[in-house]
Amino acid sequence: QVQLTESGGGLVQAGGSLRLSCAASGSIFSINAMGWYRQAPGQQRELVASITSEGSPDYGDSGKGRFTISIDNAKNTVYLHMDSLKPEDTAVYYCHANVYAHDHRLVLLEYNYWGQGTSVTVSS
Repeated sequence: QVQLTESGGGLVQAGGSLRLSCAASGSIFSINAMGWYRQAPGQQRELVASITSEGSPDYGDSGKGRFTISIDNAKNTVYLHMDSLKPEDTAVYYCHANVYAHDHRLVLLEYNYWGQGTSVTVSS
């Protein structure tokens, strides 16, 4: 099993910054990519940013320009640094990981995991 532990959410004023962290732990053979999605009330979950283990980032429309994603492979941890936050960035932010792990037959398979979500509230 793989667990994703998120941290760093909270309440911030507009124009402020936050850094989200997500650490993957458990029976991981290798990490292909990790990333962040967000879901605002009444909205669909959307990609903020993802990054491969090689460090190649991909930003969704919501993450372009003000957000920076990075990964620490030694710690199996992905970070999302968010600058110039706006009230419309208010959402629950979910960590995602695409990994290879062995199943009970020791077959190496690809899995997708989600974190529990961390809330970000930006006040105007």
